[in-house]
Amino acid sequence: MDFGIATVAAITALVYIVGVGIKSTKMDNKWIPVICGALGIVLGIVAYAVKMPDFLAYDPITAAAVGGVSGLSATGIHQAVKQLTE
Repeated sequence: MDFGIATVAAITALVYIVGVGIKSTKMDNKWIPVICGALGIVLGIVAYAVKMPDFLAYDPITAAAVGGVSGLSATGIHQAVKQLTE
């Protein structure tokens, strides 16, 4: 049984890459979680709109929530790795 975890992981991975890219700029790091969350919401809604197979959401509000959580989890994953390696 597939629970759509691949789509959620893809959103998280894409947002993580964007977050790392933003970190390499001169932008203040306090904006990275906000940007990651917003990008996750956008990607969740896009995934819903293009009818991704096995996506977890069946309405735009749930798609935004799934995307937002996926986007914010990219920030959490980054911080977990950072703190475990220091």
